[in-house]
Amino acid sequence: MIRAIGPFAVALLLAAPAAAQQVEEGPGGPDRVSLTVYNQNVALVEDVRNLTIPAGRSRQEFPGVSASIRPETVGLTGRGLSVVEQNFDYDLLTPAKLMESAVGGEIGVVRVNPGSGAETTERARVLAANQGVVLQIGNRIEVLRDDGVPTRVIFDRVPQNLRPRPTLSVTLDAEGGGRRETTLRYLTSGLQWKADYVAQFDEAAGKLDLTGWVTITNNSGATFSNAQTRVVAGDVNLINAGGYDPYRRPMPTPPRGGVRGNGTATGGQGALADVYVYPLAEAVTVANNQTKQVGLLDAAGVPATKRYLYEVQGFATAEEPSAADVGVLFRNGSGGADRALPAGVMRVYVKDSNGEPRFIGESQIDHSPAGSEIVVTTGEAFDVTVQPRVVSAERVSGRWRDYFRTRYVMEYTVRNARPQPVTVEVRQRGLGRDTEVADQSIEGQMRDARTLTWSVPVPANGETKLTATITTGG
Repeated sequence: MIRAIGPFAVALLLAAPAAAQQVEEGPGGPDRVSLTVYNQNVALVEDVRNLTIPAGRSRQEFPGVSASIRPETVGLTGRGLSVVEQNFDYDLLTPAKLMESAVGGEIGVVRVNPGSGAETTERARVLAANQGVVLQIGNRIEVLRDDGVPTRVIFDRVPQNLRPRPTLSVTLDAEGGGRRETTLRYLTSGLQWKADYVAQFDEAAGKLDLTGWVTITNNSGATFSNAQTRVVAGDVNLINAGGYDPYRRPMPTPPRGGVRGNGTATGGQGALADVYVYPLAEAVTVANNQTKQVGLLDAAGVPATKRYLYEVQGFATAEEPSAADVGVLFRNGSGGADRALPAGVMRVYVKDSNGEPRFIGESQIDHSPAGSEIVVTTGEAFDVTVQPRVVSAERVSGRWRDYFRTRYVMEYTVRNARPQPVTVEVRQRGLGRDTEVADQSIEGQMRDARTLTWSVPVPANGETKLTATITTGG
């Protein structure tokens, strides 16, 4: 449409406002705004404006609201105000929309002679504005096209349905006139956030330094300036793939108080209706079509260890040894990390022999309450391997006559080609009913009803054979 119309400038003559209702345009945007951004592409906006409102019934316009607003979630409060009606106008003013609205009416077409600079103006009736603009000028039909001739189009008015930006209009009934503060709350899609972490791991010291970032992405169609912003970790019940159902569960109003800061103290967060709220340290401007990163966490000296893990699924003999998974384990309850951590990707770095940090892997962590054990799996340890073997298997009678159990004699060969001793956690999964364990070379523990686990110490450049007899049902 823009190419078809050509390089024209738009001159506008504004139509006079309708006299049926008294309209107070108000400021161009909120005086104060706060955001509560959830994990699920939805945010709660609190928009505060000081408006001069006449007594009785009037229509107030709120330009600058999100283009992705959910109008059914709008709530407006203010002293002595009641809401009669509200409308959300989201058909935005663009050259293409102006031309479409002019179909059937007349416009002015101004052409400039490239040689002399002389201008000629003609009145034209717009016949169509689909894949191009078709005009009737006098007795001839023309297509307005980009042919290198400077052209501009003059429209007589702006159609009432077109807005320079998304606008919410509300018809109010006010007890008395005067200036008062109004608070507009609504839900919008197009705002989401995620957490990312960077961990600097020092294996020799048994510590890590942890930095967390909140990344906010705004595709809502509005810019929120100097917004007091909170992000919420945890899922709330949403209907219609990102739409919130206001009739099922009330959306909580974000807390006004609380400790502000980067969350390095326990008070930097708060529990609210079974989710965690993280206030950002300072007000931020989140522009439309922008991704912004803000610091969430900065903790040093968190106790951490390396963990080797090998999981065996069912009972079978492996022809070749397999590498154990290697990861970094820590608890977010000490060393400045004594807080709940929202789900996100954690990336781990270690220093090489020259003292330069090198990336060794990343993994997704879940929402983790304070005091949780967190494991970041960074990859496979090719020099630490496990090879399970079924020494024997025989069917035995169960406690009931209608089923049998199997007695497995298992051997797990754990090898370590590193110059330092390691401990490998071996997990045997796939256990069934009435599991019994006997003749263990290392005492194991039931991790859950279907998983048995052992901590196997392995000497440097050596191996350890773990043996156990496991009797289990299907």
